[in-house]
Amino acid sequence: MSSATLFPAALEISNLSKSFGTRRAVDAVNFSVAPSEFVALLGPNGAGKSTLFQMLSGLFTADAGQAKIAGIDIGTDPIAALAKLAIVFQQPALDLDLSVFANMQFQTDLHGIPRAIAKERIAHWLARFALTDRASEACRLLSGGTRRKVELARALLSEPQLLLMDEATVGIDPASRAAILADVKALCHERGMGVLWATHLVDEAEAADRIVVMSAGTVRFDGSPQELIKTGKHANLTDAFLAMTRTAGAKS
Repeated sequence: MSSATLFPAALEISNLSKSFGTRRAVDAVNFSVAPSEFVALLGPNGAGKSTLFQMLSGLFTADAGQAKIAGIDIGTDPIAALAKLAIVFQQPALDLDLSVFANMQFQTDLHGIPRAIAKERIAHWLARFALTDRASEACRLLSGGTRRKVELARALLSEPQLLLMDEATVGIDPASRAAILADVKALCHERGMGVLWATHLVDEAEAADRIVVMSAGTVRFDGSPQELIKTGKHANLTDAFLAMTRTAGAKS
């Protein structure tokens, strides 16, 4: 049995496309995310990142191509594929009137996790993100950065093989943003979990194992941060990214 069979890619995208009328939002995209790999999906606003994420999370159906999560085709077996996936969206999804603990327990109930196991997992992730003392607080009382930690902890309760972070640090303070980025990268390697981190912020992409640059619905680059800098002998990642994307027409 090959290692590819034993350890399928956390995410494998092949020629994935999506149009809205005559507008091609995602155009024949190909890339993969390996287990334990932190990949930044870097692109300007309107590059097609959100449309891609909506296809990967089952909200949109692709017009063409294929996406596999942990080896399972989301097009032919969406329930099994999505069971391997967790996502933190840009827009907050907590019930602000419920406590931290209640939000997390609701998530485990949705996934059919038995209450005894759920209690252990919730306690683990509350401790991991220094939230134990805030478990009984209503989420409405938390800062934006702390709410994001709760959303991340909640996403991890299902023990996903692929974690999608969709512009998840937008609107929070720099210290919280840096802490969440560091936590996710560490967890990626600790748990063997693939991470796809969508962002338009170059400094977040610098921490990635690999960068996939999207612009105008297509993949313009796939490689390491160092390789991206070398594409045009640029001084830094920001200059390389701007040079690669400045001429592309935007798609949403």
